[in-house]
Amino acid sequence: MRILTVCGSLRDGSTNAAVLRTVTAIAPAEVDIDEFDGLAVLPHFNPDEDTEPLHPAVADYRARLGAADAVLFCTPEYAGALPGSFKNLLDWSVGAETMYGKPVAWINASWAPTGAADAHASLRIVLGYLSVNLVEAACVQVPVGRTSVGADGLVHDETARARLRDALEALVKAS
Repeated sequence: MRILTVCGSLRDGSTNAAVLRTVTAIAPAEVDIDEFDGLAVLPHFNPDEDTEPLHPAVADYRARLGAADAVLFCTPEYAGALPGSFKNLLDWSVGAETMYGKPVAWINASWAPTGAADAHASLRIVLGYLSVNLVEAACVQVPVGRTSVGADGLVHDETARARLRDALEALVKAS
């Protein structure tokens, strides 16, 4: 089983990236995690350019998306919404049809009082347009502050890791 993970943050030291690295570290041996790292190089979405030959970064993203059995997102909220670069990735997902019916979930790592609720509500709407199989049991909030990330870039809090493990198990079960 292959899961594509996508971090919606470009920030060095991102807690969202740390959460996804931790998911990779705790994944069972039979689960192959493909960590997408091309968010920063995707061109701005333009429907006129959604034709062959695709930009190499778009072709790579879509190929990895197509090869995945499921997708797991972890994104912050910027100014009450999805980060622009992450929304751009989602826009490139629309024409791909490789997400149709695919099990998808997200982990919300926000520890802020608002809990990044607006970004994740928006993500839910966009994923609806992509006709994914949204795995509610795997869509969880696991607050992770910057001080919760170790020098190795992983989350070591056992409560957080247990919740991440449960979310991963729910996504695998739905695949």
